This record gives sequence, structure tokens and C-alpha cells, in this order.
Amino acid sequence: MDEIGSLEIRWIQGFTNKNIEFVDDKTVFYTCGSHICFLNLETKTQSVLQSPGRGVGALTANTHSGMFAFSEQKLSPSIFVYIFPELHLKNELKGTAQLDYTSLTLSDCGPYLGCCSSLPDYTITVWNWENAELLCTQPQAGREVISLVFNPLNWLQLCALGTSLLTVWNIEKSASFHLLKPSVIDLPATDGSLVEKLWPTSHTASEQFSYFGPEMPPSAIIGLRGDKAESIVTKLCTKARLTPTAICWTATSELYVGCEEGFLLLVDPERLSISVLFNPTTADATPELKQSNFQALALNRNGLIAVGKENVVHCLQIKGAQISITQTWQLEGPVTTVMYSPDYETLLLSSNMGQIYMLNPTRSEKIVKVLDVLSGNFVAAALLQYEKNICVSVRDSGELQLWSADGFCLSSLSLQAEVTCLACCPIAQYAAVGTATGNVLFIDLNMEQQPRLVHQVLLYHRPVDHLVQDTDSISSHQVVQLQPEQEVKGHPLGPASLVLSPHQLWLASVGHDGLLHIRETTSMEQYIELQCHSYRLCGVRSVSFSADSQTLLTAGFNDGSLVCASLRIKGLDAGEMNSATQYSQSMNYFLRNIIIKENAVLINLPEWGKESPAGSEKTEETTVDVTEQDESYNSLLSAPSSHPTWLENRQEAVVEEDNEKYSETKKNLRKRMKEMRDIIQEMIRENEKAPEMERLELQEFNLDVEEQKRLDVIMQQEVTRVRNEIELEIVEKCYLRDVLKRECWYSMKVKGRAVKAFHSEHEVKNYPLKERSEKELEDLHRVENMRTLEKAASSVKKNSNTTSVKEQEPGEGGHEAESDAVTGSYSAQLGCSNPYLYNQFSLQTTEQKVNQIILLQDMIYRVKTTFNAEFEAVHRQKVQELSRMRERNRQIREIMVELEINEMLWEPSLDDSEWPERLFTVDDSEIKAEKYLTPEQKKEEEVKKLEEQRRLAAKADNVRERALGDMMDGVLEVKKEDFLKTEMPPPEFVLTKPDVQWSEEEKKVYKEYEKKSKELSAEKEKYKKSLETEMKKLQASTKDATERFDETLKKLFEKKIKCEMAIYQEELKVTFLVYSIHMEEVMRNRELELKLRLEKTLAYKDELEEEVKKHEREVELFHETYDSLLAEDKVLDKEFRKEFFDIPRHVVDHLYKLFKRRPRVQKMRTQTDNNQNPFKDQSLCGSLASNGLGKMLMAMHELDAQENMPEGLNPSIWERFCLVRRTKVESEQKVRVKALALAEMQAFLQKRRNEDKTAQQEIKNLTDELESLHKEKHRFLMDIMIQVLLKQGQVEMSTSDFTPDFSDCVLLDRSVVEDLNSSIRALGEQKIAAMVETKDLRKGIIQLEWENKMKRMQIEDLKTKARDIQMLRLSEDQKEYLNKTDRDSRVSKQVSTLKKTIAFQEKTHLKDLEIRKKKIKQLSRQAAMKAEKNAVLDQQIHDMQVTVAEMRHIYQAAASEENQVAKTEERYQEILKRRNLKDIARAQGEELAFLSAEVERLRMKNFPSLNQLKHN
Repeated sequence: MDEIGSLEIRWIQGFTNKNIEFVDDKTVFYTCGSHICFLNLETKTQSVLQSPGRGVGALTANTHSGMFAFSEQKLSPSIFVYIFPELHLKNELKGTAQLDYTSLTLSDCGPYLGCCSSLPDYTITVWNWENAELLCTQPQAGREVISLVFNPLNWLQLCALGTSLLTVWNIEKSASFHLLKPSVIDLPATDGSLVEKLWPTSHTASEQFSYFGPEMPPSAIIGLRGDKAESIVTKLCTKARLTPTAICWTATSELYVGCEEGFLLLVDPERLSISVLFNPTTADATPELKQSNFQALALNRNGLIAVGKENVVHCLQIKGAQISITQTWQLEGPVTTVMYSPDYETLLLSSNMGQIYMLNPTRSEKIVKVLDVLSGNFVAAALLQYEKNICVSVRDSGELQLWSADGFCLSSLSLQAEVTCLACCPIAQYAAVGTATGNVLFIDLNMEQQPRLVHQVLLYHRPVDHLVQDTDSISSHQVVQLQPEQEVKGHPLGPASLVLSPHQLWLASVGHDGLLHIRETTSMEQYIELQCHSYRLCGVRSVSFSADSQTLLTAGFNDGSLVCASLRIKGLDAGEMNSATQYSQSMNYFLRNIIIKENAVLINLPEWGKESPAGSEKTEETTVDVTEQDESYNSLLSAPSSHPTWLENRQEAVVEEDNEKYSETKKNLRKRMKEMRDIIQEMIRENEKAPEMERLELQEFNLDVEEQKRLDVIMQQEVTRVRNEIELEIVEKCYLRDVLKRECWYSMKVKGRAVKAFHSEHEVKNYPLKERSEKELEDLHRVENMRTLEKAASSVKKNSNTTSVKEQEPGEGGHEAESDAVTGSYSAQLGCSNPYLYNQFSLQTTEQKVNQIILLQDMIYRVKTTFNAEFEAVHRQKVQELSRMRERNRQIREIMVELEINEMLWEPSLDDSEWPERLFTVDDSEIKAEKYLTPEQKKEEEVKKLEEQRRLAAKADNVRERALGDMMDGVLEVKKEDFLKTEMPPPEFVLTKPDVQWSEEEKKVYKEYEKKSKELSAEKEKYKKSLETEMKKLQASTKDATERFDETLKKLFEKKIKCEMAIYQEELKVTFLVYSIHMEEVMRNRELELKLRLEKTLAYKDELEEEVKKHEREVELFHETYDSLLAEDKVLDKEFRKEFFDIPRHVVDHLYKLFKRRPRVQKMRTQTDNNQNPFKDQSLCGSLASNGLGKMLMAMHELDAQENMPEGLNPSIWERFCLVRRTKVESEQKVRVKALALAEMQAFLQKRRNEDKTAQQEIKNLTDELESLHKEKHRFLMDIMIQVLLKQGQVEMSTSDFTPDFSDCVLLDRSVVEDLNSSIRALGEQKIAAMVETKDLRKGIIQLEWENKMKRMQIEDLKTKARDIQMLRLSEDQKEYLNKTDRDSRVSKQVSTLKKTIAFQEKTHLKDLEIRKKKIKQLSRQAAMKAEKNAVLDQQIHDMQVTVAEMRHIYQAAASEENQVAKTEERYQEILKRRNLKDIARAQGEELAFLSAEVERLRMKNFPSLNQLKHN
């Protein structure tokens, strides 16, 4: 790929918010994308190192040795260690990290590197980077760790700063073995107080339980077990702690810790103690430090440098617990990092916004800004198309920056907008920037030190995604014809972007892999490659060429870096080499006049926002005479937004111009339209007055039918949309209604309802009940069957042993006889007793308690069901009573009509709570809105109205009904109810003649009329009184019935109270049982937790024991080596005089004194050292041991000089003396190193032994805690909670007739009554204490009696054992064994005897073995001989079998006659034997008959005496 040329990085700019470090006294380095930038603070020069891997992760440096290290960003990343300024790779460390490293640190005391990996392993590892040796590692220890720092004085201490915790890791060393041990620092609470655990670490059994049982730690209650249980419970159960943000080691190996809450702490890692140096919440806190949160800390000889949230840096002087501010510096912006250079002369401060400041307190108090590149991701970058090669870049924050050809920031401009793209003009010095709001900003770049925003255009209401300068008018040959069939390998991670160079010979491509490829358009297969950005941060965003095509500029997606590279092409002659430069020069010459002209216009443009260009703010107010409502409505709908785009402004300008041009015509048209509208409205009014047959539809007056149709379609669409929304809302509400009815109504076996009284506010509600599930019924049947079997077994056992059953199970047999006080509820009084319930005193196991809960729940269900049955009867009674009341009221109304009484009757009814089903029925009267009818429904309603009208018309023409109504008021007979309305008509002459003209006959008739009138009045009065009596009777009956119902309801209410009491009592039992089961589960969890901890501790102790044994062996071996080396060193001292035996004695003595002389290396170094390092007076751990020999040998050169040689001594002897002394020094140094290593190993071994003892003590504590937990568990299971009903206090006297007469009362002070109450209370407590003491005394007496009885039985057992021992018979050997005192000699004698016996038996066994082997050989020979004989005999047997078969055949033929005779004789003998047996049986039968007769005779003979005896 490099055959056609190369790409070299010229400069790189950016800041990635990561840490910045010193690499020497004057140079710092930081990460920039996938590169590392080195910045010289004095010369401001910059150098770049490209990462050998993929990207740059964490980095660190050792300022004393010039070493720096960084990690790459890829799967299974490596750590690279380099040396500065050579930038040579010293080593590559391949660890176990899978994804990334979060922190790195290098030690000042040696070649040690600490690192922390990210998920999933979170491993802290310590390396020896010189030989890539992994010293020690600790997995899952780096969770939440953000920084690692070695102790500058001791590399064996490593501090890990986390987001919420602080841990000091101690590296314990034994020879080549290293081990990481953590010391977790418990930070104070947010108020500065020390946090203590809310529960004890160990639990011991107490003498008495609390009301709620034994106390358990939260982990057992929650049910957590394992390693994370304690950490989770700690977070949940402790107060919030301080959040550490910065750490700094002190010269005494302590830690300054700054917290986000503004606290400053001093931590001692050895004793794990914490001192609060500054508390911002106290009243006497320094005001300047109250707002500081100590973002960064640095130590010098004058004090502590602290940086907080504010733009202020303080130098603090700490004396004990007192803090004072000695110096303060003000900054331009906030900083996040502070550090000193290796010589402690330069203080460096950096912010995460890209600013780096430098301060040299010894030279000046002024803070100098070293670097200001800002931070954030670059959105785009481009090179201006003219000779200076100035770069323009924009960031996502809206910051536009100009960069010189050498990478220096010339100027910046904040656009105060979110930018999306950038394009530079080739014919003028300006840049166009697109924003997320759709604006395009134009920036004038003629003044490089001060760019200006000169114009702004709103193009879209959406973000501007891409901007391209139109260059077609400049050149006609900027288009390259590519063959579509030509295909080359692209980027492995897409999508890729392509850019053609200005002279069209080179093609650049970039992608998400971070690679930049340069190809020649003539040969696309070969390309030049450069890794510009990291693929993990989405690679390259943009690339651009310079005007001469020699320089390329790339911007990363998310790495915040800008890379400028130079292109070098190989294999071209001078003409082709300069083709790009010639093209650039020709274009500059061609466009020079245009550029000058355009730039002049740009320079004259004012800055946007200060003075608007001509016509930009000119607005014209246009008035539109809206005559139609529809037009105004449409104009409002189509009104533009408050910020119109450029296109909308152009459209509006065209409309305004059109309005001005045709204003008169539009005015005439509006006037004519108004006249037409008036005419049409007049026609509509005339049409409304016309007859219905002549009336036209309103649609006939519509002139614009198409517009009307369009509006109808729009209206119909809107109606459809609204209807669909309403239907969806109705469906949603219907679904919600169905769900609620299904869950709260249909699922209820008994619906909730109430019954109210007639004459009071009393109301009784039933118990809503759901149908019990199959599982509940199955569990209930299972428990009942189990209890039936248990009671059957108990009854069988009771029959076998009644006394034992009474002692062991006092409550099993007499359940029916138990009182309410013992059962603990009133359920039995309500007739809901359950024979399957356990006795409260016999609930021991968890299964019994669970069964009891099921039975109690069934009891509660029964109580509710029983009450609901009575409630339903009362509810039916009220319904019946209401129906009777309606019948009575009907009769009363009829009587009131006859009596012409107009009064309101009391007629109660069931409300919604008494009849809840009525809530699901909606009456038409409840709907306030007008009912919507579809066209079909409207037609049906019209048809019904027509039918009703026809029916009424037909009814009006009925002659029979009209005649009946006119003659007899519509009835055929006179009812009794109309009797009071009957009147006797007077005779006709009464109305036509005066009294004096009446005849005698007429007078008689009138007297008869008066008589009948009086009789009719009397009858009316009598009938009226009977009606009134009947009405009063009906009203009294109604009142009595309602009062009786109220009494019934009152009794039901009392029953409800009792049921509530019983239910609450049963639920209280269930609560106690559930809590008991929960406590058993809690104690079980605690037991499992303790067992798990015990198993882990035992395993850990086994590992410790093996480790201790291994290290003990190593220490022993090393001690032997040390002893031999020490002996050799002493031999060198003794052999000194023998080495110089040929020299006079006084010369040897003088040389021996010189032999013992040693230079003082450390003192010389301290005297020559003079800097500001606060750690200079402290000795570095490990430095003397590692470099002591070299420094000593260097110091020995001075002693070996000729000036120190004694006078008169031969130089050859002096050289030999120097060689011997140097050998002695080397030997002493080796002894010293070995002694230090031995002490280190012994200290390591002692720590492991101490850990072993600690583990042993932990095992003992866990065992004791388990035992105490078992005791508590046993006590808790035996000491069960019993519910007992007690009689409450009663009022002994009635208070209804109490008369408030206080004439004979005495007014006492309240204190007198309170004193009396306190004395009564004290006496009551004394009485209770005396009763408790008596109870304890009786309990103690019973316990002592039991112990006395136990001791007596033990005495009897011991006496029996002593008697058995005395009667025991011993053998002689046993007696001899017991009598002899020197048992060891006896044992040794027996052992020697046994050894001799074993030896003799072994010899005998060997002899027997030889004899057995000989016998085996002899038997083998005999067996062979026998086998030969058997073969011969087998042949003989075959011949003999043939002969025997022939002889058997002959014998059978001869013996057949003899066999017949023998069978006849045998038959005869059997007949004789049978006859004899029959004779014997007959004789025995006769004898038995005689004996039975004799027995009967004797029985009859003795019968009277037996009968007499019976009567007596």
C-alpha cells in the first residue's frame, strides 16, 4: 500500500477530556483521538505519537524516569510502555482484560505498573513492565474504580479511587510471590459523622424475647445470602456517605481525600483512621472553602494545592486540624486537574474544556494559558482554497475556529447555535455553516484574527444536512468520468465518503473504521493508508483537500480530534510532481480578480445583529379586505409561521407586488361579489316565505358547486375523524367497564349491598365474597382429611393410654368443652365452630401452622357466609315490606281521593346501596345531552308518530265510547267509591215554583225528599268515618311494620358487631401465625447464611494452612541460604590476614582498618539534593535494596584511588587489597539484600499466620452464633403466642338518671389525683413485681427439685457403675497392664517382641511357600499321569457300556415271570393289613361309646351339687 506514496501527520489538534500527565520537567502529554500529543511548555512545540494499536485508552507516566504507558481500545487490549524522548517501545503487556482499561499508574519506586480493567472482569493487576511479568492480580476488585495511584514512597501501597468508595491495596511480598490485600476506607456520612453499622456483626441469644420474637439482622429478614448480601444491606440500611473526588499521598504515607460535598479528609491507611480536616457545614468553616468541592489536589513543600468548582486555586497550609489559606490564584474558567512537574517548579492546571494553564510560583504569580483548543466533537473541517492553507472547523457546540498551516489556533467565533455542516467558498474568503434550526450562517474570514458573522438565511424548518459550493461556473473540467464496471476494495466499516482532489488526479475515501485511503484515479487498486481516528468512536466524519492537493484534513466523529496530513507520492518526475501545485497556481491566477472583488464586498458588509443590511428589516403592512368568512378562515389556516423561510419571504413579496398591481381590479371584484351576495340572500329569504311545494332547496342557491362539494368532503372527513375518535373512546371506556365488572362484580359470589332502617340512620352492610378457587377448596379438603386422620389416631392412642394423652395433648380430645377464652374468638357463639381446628397450645410445626391458617380462613368465610344468609333474609323482608307498604299506600290514596284529601304519603324505596344492580341501568332521564339518531332511526320514529296519530284519530270517531262517556261518565255501573259524590236531585217544582204555591202533594213530595236527603247525609257521614278509620288503620299498620323491621335490623346490626369481632379475632390469629412462619423462615435464612459463611471460612482456612506450610518451607530454605552466605561473609573477614601474610603486621593492621571503612552514600546524596520535592527527605521503599550495590561500588572508586593508599605500600599489594575489599563489600551487600528479603518473607509468613488465627476465631464465632441461633429457634418454637379473651370493664351504675349536684363536692388540685394515681400505679407495679418474684421462686423450686431428682438418679447410676466395676473380672494380662507404671518400656518391649514374631512368621511363611510350591509341582506331575490313565479308562468304559446294555436286556427278559409272582404276594399282604386296621377301628369305636356314656353318667351324678352351689 505504501508503494505509490505515503501520508505523514503534520499536526493534530483536539482534547478528549482525559487526564494530562508530565513526562519530564518541561513536557506534558495528553490523548488526542487515536494519537498522543507531547507539548513542550517552554517552546510550545508539539510532537505526535501514533498508537501502535487501535486507539488510545487510559494513560500514565513516571516523571522521574521518563517512562509513559497507555492502553489501546479494542477487544483484549494491550498496554504499551514507551520511553521519552526517544519514543521507543520498551514492552507490550498483554493482560486478561476483555474490553478496556479504566486506569493505569506507574510507580516512582521501580518498574511497576498498576492497571484496572472494565467490565466484565473488573480486575486490578500489578505488572513488572521491564520483563512483562504479572506480579499479582485481583478479579472483581475494580468495580467503580476511576483512578489508581501508587504511593510515591512505597510501591507496595496502591490507592483505588472509586465513584463512591476508597480502597488502599497493600501488596504483600514474599520473595517472588506477591499478594494483593484490600483495606476499605469507611468514609464518613454526608454530615461529617462516622457511620456505624445498624446491627451487630454477631448475634447472641438473649434471655428474654421481645414482643415480636428474636431480633434478626436485615439480611436474614430480606432473605439475601452470599457475598453481595452485606454490601446490599449496607447500602439500604446505612446513611449516605461522602463521595470522594480527589486523592493525594502525603510525605508520611497518608492520604488527603477531597469530597464532592466539600469535605477534606486525612486518611491513615495503616490504622484505617479518618480525620475530618475541613467540614463546610460547621459555623466556623472558612467561607472561601465552603463552595469548593475539591476537584483536584496536589502536594508541595509549602502546603496543599486545592481546586474546586469555582475558578479559584487555593494553597492550603495544614497544621494538625487547622487549615489556613496562604495563597489564592484566580482563573478564567474552572479546572479539573492539577499536578506538579517532576522538579516541583511548575504547577499545571487543565480543564475538561481544552484549556491548559501553567504557574511557576518561584518566578511569577501570573497564571499563563499554555493551550486553548476547546473540547467537544468536530462537526466538519475544511481548508480554504488559497495559498495560506488556513483550516476552518466547527464543533457541535457551535464554536468556529481558524487554524494556521502549522496547527496553531488563530481565532475562534461562537455561533451560539447547534451546527450540522460546513462549506468554504472557492472564490471568496467566507464559510457557510448550516444549523439544526434550518439557518445558513455566512462568516467573513478576511480578517483571520477576527472572523465575523455577516449574514443569516433561514432556508428550512428542519436541520440543514449538507452544504456544497457550486463550482460549475468556475471550471468546466471538474467532473471525472468513472467507469461503472470498475470496482475496488473499500473500507471494512461503512459507510464511506469520497472526496476528489482539486486537480482531479487523487481520490480520498474515509469510513467508520478511521482509515484514510488515497488512490490515483488512473489506478484505483493501489492506495495509501493512514489510521487517522479510532473505529470505536465511529471513525472519520469528513475529509478535505487543500488547494495544492498536498495537504488533507480529517475530522473524527466522536474523538474530538482534527488531523492534518501531508501527501507524498513516489515514482513521479518533476513535472508530474508539480502538477497539483501548478493547477493550484493557475486557479489562483484565474480567480484572483474575482476573489478580490468578492472579498471587497464581504469586507464592506456589517456584522450581523449590530446593523442590518438595507431592506432586511423593511416590512410592509398589507391590509386585506376580507368580505367572506370562508376566505378569512382559509387565510388563517394558511398563515405562515412566525419565522418564515427565505422561500416563504420571496412568495410573500410576490403576493404583495401582485396586490399592488391589481388592487383596483380586486376592489371592483369584491364590490360585485358583495352585490351578488345581497341578491342571493334576498332570494333565500323570499324562498323561505314561499309555500312548501314551491320552496327550493338551499343547495339550489349555491353558485360554486365544486367548492361546496369540497367543503362538504372536508366536513365529512372531519366528522368521520371525530366520530372515530369518539368511538375509540367509547370502546376504551366499554373495555374498562367490562374489566371492572368482571373483576369487581361478576367475580363476586355475594355482591356487596346494604340495608337501611326506615326511621333512623342505621345501615347494615353485608360481606362481599368471591367464589373460592379450586386450589383453596383442595387445600381445605386436604387439611380436613389430615385432621380427621390425626384425630382418629389420637382417639386410638387415648383409648390405649388415657393418662399419657391427657398429659401430652391436653387440648386434642376436649375441643367442644373449650371455652371462648382458650379458643381466643367468639366464632363458636355464632355457630361457626370448626372441629378440625388445632388447639392453640399444640401448634409446633410449620405445617400445623399453615393448616391452622387455612382452617381459620375457612372459619372467617363461614362467619361471613352465615351473616350473609341472615342479611339476605332481612333484605327480602324489607323488599316484602316495601311491596306491602305500596299496596297500603294505594288503598290510602283511593280513600284520600274519596275523602278529597290532598296530602303527601310517605313511601320509602330502595336506594342504590340497597339495590346496586340498578347502577348498571341508565335511564333516559340521566342523559342530559340530546340523543343522536341515525337517518334510519329518524325514519322509524316518523313511522311510529304517524301510526300513533292514525290510532288517535280512529279512537276519536268511536260513537259507543262517546255515548258512554256522556251518559254514565264512562262506566256501566255505579261504584261504591262514588257513593260520597251522589246527590239526590230536588223535585222540579222546587226550582220552578215558590214555597207558597206548592200543593199538598208537592209538599208531601218535598218532605219525602228532605227525609231521604237526611238519610243520605247520614249514610255519607257513616261511610266517610269508616273510610277515615280504615285509612288510620292502614297507616298504623305501616308504622308498626316499619318499626318491627327497624328492631330486626337493630338485632342484625348487633350480630354484625359480633361477627366483626369474631373475624378480627380470627384474623389476629392468622396474623400471629403468619408472623411466626415468617420468623421461622427468617431464622432459617440466618442459619443458611451462617452455614455458608462457615463453609467459606473453613475453605479459606484450609487454603491458608496450605499457604502457611508452603511459605514455612520456603522461609526455611531461604534461611539456610542466608546462613551459608553469612558464613561465607564471615570467612572473608577471617581470611583477610591470611591473604596478606607476607606483609608486616603493623601494615596489615592499617590495611584492616581501611578494609572496614565504608563510604556514606545516603548522606552524600542528601547533602547534594536541593529541590522543592516534598518527598525528598523520605527514603523510597525498595530503592536502596535494588540500587544499593551499584551506588556503593561507585562510591568505592574514591576509596580505591591512589591518594588513599598508605605510604610505602607496594601498588600491586594495594590493587590486591582493593580487590579483596571490593569482594567483601559485594558480599556484605548480598548479605544485606538477603537479610531484607528474609525479613520480608518472615513478615509475610507472620501475616499469613495471623490471618489463620483470625480465620480460626471467625470459625469459632460462627459456630457459637449457630449454636445460639439453634437455641433461640427452639425457644421460639416452644414459646408460642396464645390469644386469650379477657372480660373487659363494665359500668356498674347507670348514668341516665345522674343529677349534676356538686353541693357536697370538694375541689381538689389535679396534682393530688395524679399523685394518688402514681402511688396506686407504684403499688400495682410492686404487687406485679412480687407476683413475678413469687412465680420465679416457685419456678426455681420446681427446677431445683427436678435437678435434685436428676442428681439422685445420677448417683444411683454411678453406684451401679462402681458395683459393676468392682465385680468385673480381669485377666492376668489386664492386671499386669494396670499394675505396671513403666508403660512406655512395656510398649517398646511388646513392639520388639511383635517385630521378632513378625520376622519369624515371615521366615516360616517363606518356608511354607516353598513347600507348597514343591507340592504343587508334584501334584501337577501326578495330575498328568492320572489324565493319561483316565484316557485309557474312558476307552474301556465305552466298551463296557456296550456289554452292560446287552446283559441288561437279557436280564429283563428272564426276570419278567419272577416279577409277576412278587406282585401277587404284595397284593395279598396289603389286603390282610387293611382287614386288621378295620378290626382295630371297630374296637376303638366301641370303647369311645362306652367312655362317653360313662362321662354322661358322672355328669348327671354331679349336677345337683353344682346347681346347689350356683343357688348359694
